[in-house]
Amino acid sequence: MKREEIFERDEWRCVYCGEQFAASALTVDHVQPQVRGGDNSGGNVVTACATCNFRKGHRRLAEFLLDEPAALANFRQLARHVWPRHIRTLNEALRAGARRAGRHDDSPRR
Repeated sequence: MKREEIFERDEWRCVYCGEQFAASALTVDHVQPQVRGGDNSGGNVVTACATCNFRKGHRRLAEFLLDEPAALANFRQLARHVWPRHIRTLNEALRAGARRAGRHDDSPRR
C-alpha cells in the first residue's frame, strides 16, 4: 500500500494518540518491524503521527504500549486492519510484559 492509501484507510488518525493530522504530520509504522520479518502489507502497517512514532522509537510495539496505556487503548480501538496473527503476537507479548512488570491483567483482547 502507498502511504496516502494507508492514511486514508486510517482516516488520517494516529492509532496511538487518536488525533487526526494532515498527511505531512503522519508516518507509517510497522506493527512487526521489517528487521524482524515484517512486510509492507496493509495488515502490518498503521498510521502514526510523527510525535508518537518518535516516542515509540525503536522499542517493540508491546513495550511501547505497556508504557503508554492511552496508546494501548487507542491502538485496540483504531488499528482495525492489523492482521490477526500480529494481534495475537502482540497480546502474548503484552501478557508476558505485564507479568514481568508485576501486572496481572490477563483479560481477553480483541
